[in-house]
Amino acid sequence: MLKHNIGIGFRKDFAEEFLNTQILKPSFIELAPENWIDMGGYWKKLLDQAAEKYPITCHGLSLSIGSPDELDVAFVKQVKKFLKQYNVKVYSEHLSYSKCDNAHLYDLLPIPFKADAVKHIVARIKQVQDILEMPLVLENVSYYTPIAAEMNEHEFITAIINESNCKMLLDVNNVYVNAFNHNYNPKEFIQKLPLHNISYIHMAGHEKVSDTLIIDTHGQAIIDPVYELFNFASSLIKPVPVLLERDFNIPEMEELQNELSKIDAIVSKKWEVENAIA
Repeated sequence: MLKHNIGIGFRKDFAEEFLNTQILKPSFIELAPENWIDMGGYWKKLLDQAAEKYPITCHGLSLSIGSPDELDVAFVKQVKKFLKQYNVKVYSEHLSYSKCDNAHLYDLLPIPFKADAVKHIVARIKQVQDILEMPLVLENVSYYTPIAAEMNEHEFITAIINESNCKMLLDVNNVYVNAFNHNYNPKEFIQKLPLHNISYIHMAGHEKVSDTLIIDTHGQAIIDPVYELFNFASSLIKPVPVLLERDFNIPEMEELQNELSKIDAIVSKKWEVENAIA
């Protein structure tokens, strides 16, 4: 039994096995609403079964908060309906964009760290929050080249979080990946973030493809340096839900449970007060 709110991504790849096993026992599950909205038949049945067993959080892929296009209000309203249907209290997205000129790019692309981008994104966040009637939670993303930067990444993130009054999802693996690829200190970076506004944490694995490049894949086990960085971050942050991401290359359920237990063991040394999702 986990002592804290440690969850796992609910993936169609292993949804049925997950619902029928006694091995994997997360505190909650996370899913991308786009993959389940208006779903019927077999998959709707599995989702409803999962919702009966676990609290659900949502981590979206298609909001494209940094897009120059007009906000897709109809989509946000669909998400709101889904969140209410499944009593979802946490809706997070990526501080990136995935749509331009009404074309979906099927990737999460970085936003230039610029003052005009901050202003644009803050306005869009406020619009989303007004529709949802709940805070939006935004994740720091991995990126492989900075684009026309006028400020540091931590300054960019902090300005958006503070000015929009939204919340932050700290993806520890993304910090590690970016720090490795762009040669900065990950602990110093975390210390400069708006730690008081972090309401959610993601943990994941990655793939090292060369001596100078790591790719954020969510397809490998979490490595020790990422656990160590998580241990550092958890000492600075109040108790919040933590999510294990594993999007493909799914291992045995025992291995996933071992990762959940390791995350739980780390925060159990730092957090004494249980932080409930519901």
